[in-house]
Formats: sequence, C-alpha cells, structure tokens
Amino acid sequence: MIFHTYGNKENSAVIFIHGMFTPYSIWNKVVQAYAGEHYVIVPELDGHTEDEASTFISVDDKVKKLEGFISSELNGKVYLLAGLSMGGRIVSELAKSTAIKIENLVIDGAPLMKVNGILKSIMRNNYKAILKKSKARDPKVKASFEKNFLPGEYWEEFLKIADNMNVETIDNIIETVFRPFEFIKYPDDMRILFMHGTKGNESVSKKGALKMKEMNPKMEIRSFDGLAHAELACFKPEQWIREIREFAK
Repeated sequence: MIFHTYGNKENSAVIFIHGMFTPYSIWNKVVQAYAGEHYVIVPELDGHTEDEASTFISVDDKVKKLEGFISSELNGKVYLLAGLSMGGRIVSELAKSTAIKIENLVIDGAPLMKVNGILKSIMRNNYKAILKKSKARDPKVKASFEKNFLPGEYWEEFLKIADNMNVETIDNIIETVFRPFEFIKYPDDMRILFMHGTKGNESVSKKGALKMKEMNPKMEIRSFDGLAHAELACFKPEQWIREIREFAK
C-alpha cells in the first residue's frame, strides 16, 4: 500500500479510500478541496498500484496497515475517514479499532450485507473478464467504463492498474469484501454518515445502512435518488464534497 499525502502535516488529518478497480486519483478534486486546511492522505491500495505490481491480500490486511499508519504518523487521530464502495467496507472495519480515534466517518456505498456463493462466483467471473479485456485494450470496455464506471479522464490510470493487477487480487477481494459483516455500536463521539444511491445494486448498500443504523441510531443516512453505485463521488465530485463538508462542519 502506498500513502500519498498532501498539505501540512500539522493540520488535522483526513483520509479518503478508493474502491475496487478505481485509481487513487479519483480523489483529485477532493484533495484540492481539502489540502488547504487539512493534511490529506490518499492510500493507493494493494492490487491497485499504478507503477508496480502488487496483490490485494484481504480487508483485514488493509485495516492493519491503515491502523498502523494512523497510529505512527497521525498520533492515532483522524478528523475525517471516508471510503468509497470497497473502501467503504474497509473504513467500516477500521472504525472498529480501539487503538485510533475517528471524529467523522463517511461510508459511501459499502457492501456490508451477506452475498451468497452463486452471486460471488458471478461477480468473480465478471471482474476477471473485465480485467482480461482491459489488458487486451478491448474498445468495448472503454465505452462501458466511461458510461457506467468512471469519467474518461481516469482511463489511463485505470489501464495502469489493470496491467499490474492479477486474478489473485480479484479472488481475494471477492472473498474478503463480501464476507458477512459484524455490525457493532461505534463510539458515541464518532459521527457517522452513510451515503448510497437508489439504482441497481444500491439496494444492498441501503440494507447495510439500515442495519448499521439499528446499532448506531445517531448515524445519518443520505440517499441520492436516481444515482447508481459510487456515481455521486465519481461523476459529481463537487456535490460529493459539499455533502461531506455539510456533514462534518
């Protein structure tokens, strides 16, 4: 895992964690918005590194590395911790740590509900097919990418990720991101925002948000009608930033 940092380390820390098949540069506009007043950390997750090959081992492995970084580099304190999709699952697990203190937790489209074996197998095969076609520069993948996944400006970064990614990373992500999640009560002084859309598989995120709110009644849920998974953060970053600033002001 590579930690990209921006701004003055003396300022309060904010961390943004990307999702599966997503380059860390998806947070560029967020970094620009926050680096003037905060110390911004954007991890480049294993299995998603652009300059060299790496393998995603497990969610627990990412949590351990992030917890170690926060403890050693940030005095164990984070003003804002946000995760998108797979990153949302990671921050939901990281927030359970008693070794660090998180003031504001933002979870966007995290997959927290149990997924059966058949669906996991379908997802695994689909992602492997996308990876193979991406490595081969299939033009249909690019068209689908820009329409449904990420703006075209991130295409080259995505290809760097694809070229360095292996199928083991996909197997490990599917196995550990989509395992059952243990919902707990987080510390009372941790403010929590769970965001999700309403299209497609966002019904899974909605169920996870409602389940988490049962354990954390003060948690805020924001549902964005008509938006698909991660669409707000990826395609409308200015609005996403406004939502986060309003929540954590």
